[in-house]
Amino acid sequence: MRFQMNRIFVLVGTLLLAGFSCFAQSTGTITGKITYVDGVALHGVSVQLVQTQQTTVTDENGNYQIANVPVGRHTILVHQEGFSDATRVVNIGPGANLTADFRLEIASVKEQVTITASGSEQSVFDSLQSVNSVGSARISERASTSLGEVLEYETGVAKRSFGPGTARPVIRGFDGDRVLVLQDGARTGSIGSQSGDHGEPIDPLSAERIEVVKGPGTLLYGSNALGGVVNVINNDENDAHDGFRGYFTGVGGTTNAQGGAAGGLEYGTGKVLFRGNLSGQRTGDYSSPIGKIPNSSAWSGSGSAGVGYYGDKGWVNGTFSRDVRRYGVPFAGSFHAHDEEEGEGEEEHEVDVDLKSHTNNLKVAGGLRNLTTPLLSGLQFNINFAKYRHNEIEIEEGIEAIGTRFDNRTLSYRTLFEQQKSGPFTGRFGFEGLDREYEVNGEEQLINGPVKHRSFSAFALEELNFDRLKFQFGARVENNRYDPLDPDLKDRSFTGFSGGAGVNIGLWTGGAFVANYTHSNRAPSLEELYNNGPHIGNITFEVGNQDLVRETANGIDLSLRHQSDRFEMRANFYYYGIRNFVFLAYQDEDGDGEVDLEDGLPIGAFHQADARYAGAELNLNYDFNRFVSGFVSVDTVRARLTDEELDLPRIPPTRGRVGLEIKYGGFNVRPEFIVAAAQNRVYPLETPTDGYGIVNVGGSYSIGRSHVAHIITFNAFNLTDKLYRNHVSFIKDLAPEIGRGIRVGYTVRFF
Repeated sequence: MRFQMNRIFVLVGTLLLAGFSCFAQSTGTITGKITYVDGVALHGVSVQLVQTQQTTVTDENGNYQIANVPVGRHTILVHQEGFSDATRVVNIGPGANLTADFRLEIASVKEQVTITASGSEQSVFDSLQSVNSVGSARISERASTSLGEVLEYETGVAKRSFGPGTARPVIRGFDGDRVLVLQDGARTGSIGSQSGDHGEPIDPLSAERIEVVKGPGTLLYGSNALGGVVNVINNDENDAHDGFRGYFTGVGGTTNAQGGAAGGLEYGTGKVLFRGNLSGQRTGDYSSPIGKIPNSSAWSGSGSAGVGYYGDKGWVNGTFSRDVRRYGVPFAGSFHAHDEEEGEGEEEHEVDVDLKSHTNNLKVAGGLRNLTTPLLSGLQFNINFAKYRHNEIEIEEGIEAIGTRFDNRTLSYRTLFEQQKSGPFTGRFGFEGLDREYEVNGEEQLINGPVKHRSFSAFALEELNFDRLKFQFGARVENNRYDPLDPDLKDRSFTGFSGGAGVNIGLWTGGAFVANYTHSNRAPSLEELYNNGPHIGNITFEVGNQDLVRETANGIDLSLRHQSDRFEMRANFYYYGIRNFVFLAYQDEDGDGEVDLEDGLPIGAFHQADARYAGAELNLNYDFNRFVSGFVSVDTVRARLTDEELDLPRIPPTRGRVGLEIKYGGFNVRPEFIVAAAQNRVYPLETPTDGYGIVNVGGSYSIGRSHVAHIITFNAFNLTDKLYRNHVSFIKDLAPEIGRGIRVGYTVRFF
């Protein structure tokens, strides 16, 4: 027995000596050079090790060095505003000196970085959730006054619309209050979720990139993110720089007489940074293969100004922004009820409906970093006040009158604490709140008097990282309270728990399997609880239900991924079962087999039943050689009410996208073919849509200099002038999609 104990002591001692030996030389060094078009060096580029948060910037010759890198597997993240971010996974041995050079691209089909999925920067490949990221050059190719138009061809993303100015993203078939739209991580204060004719007060042309997190984002962002999150990022840098940086973009297009421009300027001195942005766009009535679509024009203008202080241990900045826009709502006038007492001989005048909105937004954000406390390594906070108003303007014989006015005032706040890394364990936790006052007056006064909505939640998202095996688990507790002024309406309060767990398993070099389970809750929206009246934007006379209960979703997401120098693959499969799913059910109270009408609109009441969403997505990118790459994407979703065995309304059809990316020097061109299947799985009263195929060609030409980049973009769309209809559009039977046209843009960036 004593002999065995001695052997054990000798073995333990040997292991400890080996451990100390390794510890003595348990770091290495990473060096490299960052270039872009024609091998031009990029200075001031941020280079970060994701796992350790070690950061440096490149010098005037594009060189960088990170010393004292712990032994193990690391993800290098390279970021420069205006360029596609790049990542690479490397393995560092004791005393190793590794070289990792990067060539950044200005326009790329493969954006590789996300900050939305986990609350901190990480590669899309490492993220446990499925993420689409669209860079600034691609945004200018698809330039539009609305967010949905820019994102509609992303895998798993469709657009809901009542015309081009109103288009909003639909994620995996989820729409409305189940998709949360953010700008720089903060709520916009809009009411775009509640109606098909309400847009988002965001100009995509001024965005650096747009990230779409698919699947429940409730753990970090709350019950409004049950279907996913869209985050429009104008700037995510939290450091100052000396001198000027900026950009200017101009776009123009045919088929809708499009014109627009955006520009931004930064000036840094010491640790202080001043920022300003201006943007504006306009489009006329667009042409389809059957002619112009009346009252489909739109214009928007926005601007922001801010100042920030960025120290070694902390930073704070404040920004004020204003967005003003006006857009037509095609055919909305035809859904207005007409006076039944009008004489037969009286002429009936056509009514156009426009929406004019303005949003004022004041945001203060800041944080602490590089902390050495036992628990925390840093924290981030933001406080956001938004005052939103839009008027629905009725135009008859050239005379304008405000029919309905919507007001929405919100104060939102959020604090995120970053935990100190302890071995394989790290994470973040925080709290979030919302104070909202909503009121509508006029012809479509769906709710009598204002309604106050208050929300507060606490959350945590933790990680265990064992090199090729990563676990993530988290929880959120959220309370939502609604207090209507009208004494005939009930006060309601909902408290829900959401939790989830996921695993990322490295299967081979560059390959991983990711699995997630999520339990999510969503409180009914105030519109679902209290609306009672004609709602032209949803083409329904809506009847709210004050007795609604929380939606509860249990979901599974599976993903198989591969990433290497030449080949990239992401295959996603998901299934969500939702108890007490809220939906509009058309009414037939008199039992005559026809939907009841009120004010010329079908009556729909908010009901609840169990539902399921199931689908799959595939993305493939393969570099045949250094000049030619190919890409393929497919997405499909099926959504049904399980109790009644009915298909849910406005679910996107199965779609596919295939194309080539041809690169030579600074030239990039991407011919692509997009095909959509017929959608015959429809809700009662919903009309099916035919399948279609369209041809687009996009591309860019970049001219690189040491401190300036010039980018020319183009997008020739629907080249065969195909007549096709968007199944998720509220007016698909009246208005087909845009016909053949071309959009060109020019951007200059100086840094």
